[in-house]
Amino acid sequence: MNFNPKRKTSNVFLLIASFVIVSLILWNTNSFFRKFKEEERYKMEIWATAQSEFLSMPADADPGNLTLRVFQNNTSTPMILVNRDGTMKTNNIPPELAKDTVYLLRKMEQFKNENNPIMMDDKGEHLATLYYGNSEVLNKLKYYPIALLLIIFLFGAVIFFFFKTNKASEQNKLWAGMAKETAHQIGTPLTSLLGWNEILKTEDINPDITKEIEKDIGRLQTITERFSKIGSLPKLQESDIVKETRDAYDYLKLRSSKLIHFSFTSRVEKLPVLLNSSLYNWTIENLVKNGIDAMKGKGHIAIEIIPEGKYVNVLVSDTGHGMPKSEFNTIFNPGVTTKKRGWGLGLSLVKRIVEEYHQGKIKVLSSGKEGTIMQISLKVNT
Repeated sequence: MNFNPKRKTSNVFLLIASFVIVSLILWNTNSFFRKFKEEERYKMEIWATAQSEFLSMPADADPGNLTLRVFQNNTSTPMILVNRDGTMKTNNIPPELAKDTVYLLRKMEQFKNENNPIMMDDKGEHLATLYYGNSEVLNKLKYYPIALLLIIFLFGAVIFFFFKTNKASEQNKLWAGMAKETAHQIGTPLTSLLGWNEILKTEDINPDITKEIEKDIGRLQTITERFSKIGSLPKLQESDIVKETRDAYDYLKLRSSKLIHFSFTSRVEKLPVLLNSSLYNWTIENLVKNGIDAMKGKGHIAIEIIPEGKYVNVLVSDTGHGMPKSEFNTIFNPGVTTKKRGWGLGLSLVKRIVEEYHQGKIKVLSSGKEGTIMQISLKVNT
């Protein structure tokens, strides 16, 4: 895969910048929360002072407008006032709960954890203790950073998936363009080869030579057809998957090294599946060639067809060095390759042919020192 140091540096910079911005937002929110909490504490101390003066007044004394105004302004902070005789008064607590002593005792413990109780004294004499909790606004503000982080995360996810989808679309267009251009470039010398082969047929040469040339020309035509279909939705026709797989197997066996031992088994003689024969054969060839590369040109390639309910599994196994489990999924990503030479497009195209064009599944069934087994699953056309 290509490595772009500038792109990596920009990604690191964006990551650090995002971290700094989020940290500043959280710090600012926390500062605002503490400041708001201090102001609420100050208001409660004023309320406690007014309450102390009220409790120390004679029974017939007028509390005054200021004291009454202080009492009336507290409409949001829940509180429990415990007098020195043990009686309790509540404010901003539902009336039906204010009569429940057990509930109030539990609330007092909660308020004590949220804010330090305020002792109300007058001339050294203890009058009452005020327990108060966070107001509704303060409680909502406490969860604001979480909501903010969630919004940032969702926004980042949307941006990430947008760019990822856009990048994948650009890659698909690039591959389709390269494939079609390759097909176009092959077409010109291929036409010339067809003409030369016809001339050779008129000459006094061994007919077997021209037959072999025709086979190779047919092979080039197949390759051209495959590349021309990339980027467009291929037509699927009902085909016998056993025959199509065997055809690909026979072709590869005939043209591979004698050091490669091939075996083909099928648990059924015939099985109809909707296929694009050209692309399906290409898939089998890619998997077999990958297996040969993994074995370094010497070993055993096995192809097995196993029906399983409404589906049929095509297993392609080799006796190569295998791969770690962590690579089971990544090997299908574009650009990923374990070869010294290669663009890492083979298995990516195989996955696209199987899953997008044929609505099937492909995966690494197993892999280890004994070899690798690739599995293609396609729906049987019943």
